[in-house]
Amino acid sequence: MQERTGIITMKGKPLTLLGTTPRVGDKAPDFVVLDSGLAEKSLKDYAGKVKVLSVAPSLDTPVCSLQLRWFNEDAAQEPGDVVVLNLTMDLPFAIKRFCAVEGIENAIALSDHRTASFGTAYGVLIKELRLLTRSVFIVDKDDVVRYVQVVPEVTDEPNYEDAVEALKKLL
Repeated sequence: MQERTGIITMKGKPLTLLGTTPRVGDKAPDFVVLDSGLAEKSLKDYAGKVKVLSVAPSLDTPVCSLQLRWFNEDAAQEPGDVVVLNLTMDLPFAIKRFCAVEGIENAIALSDHRTASFGTAYGVLIKELRLLTRSVFIVDKDDVVRYVQVVPEVTDEPNYEDAVEALKKLL
């Protein structure tokens, strides 16, 4: 598996990413993750929809929870066939609790903890921490990657406006 350095830091400390990040125009890699009820989900489960993939290390951190709430309230409200998938390495039980407490009803929170299938397929698995790095991918209805944002400093928020602008171009 490819190891890449010089792409991200956490609190200024360089980290290693595993896998290869798809580029705009690439076919979106498939993955298998778990929903909060332990059911397997893959890219194919959202066929025919525009998919916003909001990726974060853990919902139990302030920036990650803010990111999910933001996409839950904004991007998931866009007209058309848009689905927001939030991916972390959190356990499905923690995801279910978090979404219930925070009132997350529009975004779908998913867990990559079991096999890191998403993290390695999208090149966002942090080797040193076995967490996903903060990133946003937008995949069109034909499963082609149309937007990629890997946030250089893991503790920073993504550029929400840039992501929503890219999303609106697909609607």
